[in-house]
Amino acid sequence: MAYVITQRCCNDASCVSECPVDCIRPTPDQPEFATTEMLYIDPDTCIDCGACVDACPVEAIFSEDDLTASLARYRDINAAWFERHPLESNLDPIATPVRPPKELGTLRVAIVGAGPAAAYAADELLRRCDVQVEMFDRLPTPWGLVRAGVAPDHPGTKTVAGMFESAFRRDTLQYYLNVEVGEHISHEELLAHHHAVLYAVGASSDRRMGVPGEELPGSHSATEFVAWYNGHPDYADRTFDLSGERAIIVGNGNVALDVARVLTVHPDELAKTDIADHALAALRNSNIREVVVLGRRGPLQAAYTSPEFLALTHLSGVDVVIDPADLKLDPASQAVLDDPEVEPSLRLKYTLAEEYAAKQPTEGNKRIVFKYLASPTEVRGSGKVEGLEYAHNELVDVDGVLNARATDRTGSYDASLVLRSIGYRGEPVPDLPFDEKRAVVPNEHGRVTGPDGTPLTGVYVSGWIKRGPRGVIGSNRIDSEETVEALIADFMSGKLAAPTGDRDALRALVQQRQPDLVDRAGWKAIDQAERGAGKEAGRPRVKFTTHTDLLQAAKGGE
Repeated sequence: MAYVITQRCCNDASCVSECPVDCIRPTPDQPEFATTEMLYIDPDTCIDCGACVDACPVEAIFSEDDLTASLARYRDINAAWFERHPLESNLDPIATPVRPPKELGTLRVAIVGAGPAAAYAADELLRRCDVQVEMFDRLPTPWGLVRAGVAPDHPGTKTVAGMFESAFRRDTLQYYLNVEVGEHISHEELLAHHHAVLYAVGASSDRRMGVPGEELPGSHSATEFVAWYNGHPDYADRTFDLSGERAIIVGNGNVALDVARVLTVHPDELAKTDIADHALAALRNSNIREVVVLGRRGPLQAAYTSPEFLALTHLSGVDVVIDPADLKLDPASQAVLDDPEVEPSLRLKYTLAEEYAAKQPTEGNKRIVFKYLASPTEVRGSGKVEGLEYAHNELVDVDGVLNARATDRTGSYDASLVLRSIGYRGEPVPDLPFDEKRAVVPNEHGRVTGPDGTPLTGVYVSGWIKRGPRGVIGSNRIDSEETVEALIADFMSGKLAAPTGDRDALRALVQQRQPDLVDRAGWKAIDQAERGAGKEAGRPRVKFTTHTDLLQAAKGGE
C-alpha cells in the first residue's frame, strides 16, 4: 500500500523533507518543480509510513486504500509521473540553514502583508533565528487569498492557515491588522523600528481585455467576483447581474474554473461552506444555467491545471460540455501530444477534454461549456451587458512558442454577465521602485534594487510582488525561503542598520494614528465569533463581511 498526493496539493514541499525514503517529486531543487501542477509519490518506493500525511498543510495526501471515488484516479496520476521521471534517490544529508550567532542580538523584521507569501516568510524567520516579527495588513483579518481567494468549495486548501496559526502563537510575532502602510505608518518609519522591511503585498489588480464595451454594467473582473463571494469587506456591497441564463468567463485558468463552479453548483452545496451569506442569497436567486469558459488558445495550452479540470467530473447536476471539433489539434500541438516524452499532466489534460466531449449532456443539468481558440472582440449591450462577440483564433509558431492569432471567423454569445479572468497584476508600492512592464518590485533574490541595480538597504520582497502572479499557495514557501536567506545573510554580514525604535515605541506610534488597530487578541475574537456562528449553522464559519462588523467582533477580544 502506498500514499497518494491528490488535488488539494499546494506545492509547498513540506512533505519532501519528511519522507524517510525520498520518494516525493519533484523537489524544489529540480527544474520540474517550477512548472509542476502538483507533487507526486512514487508508489513503488513508498513504505506506508505516513510521515508525509502529517507534514501536508492542506490534507492532500491519502492512503491509496482510503481514496474516495472522486480521488481514485490520482493513484494512476502519481504513478504516471514516475513512469516519465524514474525515481533517482537523493539521500544526501539536507544542509542545515545557518543561524545568526547570538551576539548579533534579536533581528527585527516588519512584514507588510498577511497572505501566504508573508506567512511563509514569517514562519521561516521564526524557525531560523532570534527574531521579532511585526506583520502589517490593511484588512482586519490575516491570510490574504487563503481567506478571500480560495473557492469556498475547496475547504481543504484553506487548512494551510491552521499551520500558520500554530506557528504564530508566540508573541515573537505580533499582528498589526487594519493598519495601512503609507497611511498609518510610513516606509521610513518601519525602517526606523526594524532591521528590515519585507513586502509581501501580492498583486491586487487585474489585467484588462482592452475591447469595446468592457466598462458596461455586467462586465467585471473575476477578482471582484471571487472577493465578493468570499466576503472580502471591500467587495461585500457589489452586485452582479445573475438574471440571465448565461454567463461568460474570459480566460480559462483555475480561477475561471472556481467561478464556473460557484455559478453552477447547487446553492445547497455552497451552504455547507464559508461562502459569504450575501453571495449565497444571490446565487439562490440566480437564473444562470450555462457558463461559457473562453480560452484564446487550444486545449493543450489551457491555463487550468489537470487536477482542477478533473474535479469538474464530480460536480452534481452540472455537465461539462466540449465540442469535439474544438479538440482537433494543429500540427504543432499534435506533435507535442504524440511525443513519448510529453509530460503526463499535459496528456491527462487532453484526455479529460476528450472524455468530456464524448459525454452526452443530461437533461435539466446546468452546463459549463469550454470554448477554445477564441478571443473577445467586444462586450455587446445597450446600457448593460447583453452579449459577447469573439474571433476564432489559430495558433502560430513564434520563436518556438505557439501564440493565438485572430482569423476572420467570428462568433457571439448572448449573456448578462461577463467576467474577465486573464491574470492578476501587481500595483506600485509607496516609496519603492516599480517595474511597470513586469508589474513587480525590481529585486535580486528578494533584495529590492534601485534604478542602478544596487540593493536598497533593509528592503525585501516576496510572493507575487516579487516574481509576478504565478504559482499556487505553496509556491510562496520556496520563494519566501530565498528572500529570508538573503535577509539573514545581510544581517550576519552587518549590512542592515540597527533600529532606533523598539517594539513599545512602534506600538505607541501606530495606536496613536490607528486606534482601531486589530492585534492578536482582536483577530482571535473575530475568528472565534465566525467559527461559533458557523458551528450553529453547520458550516466551517460564517464570515463578517463589513469593516464595521469585523471591528466590532475584534473588540470582543479586548
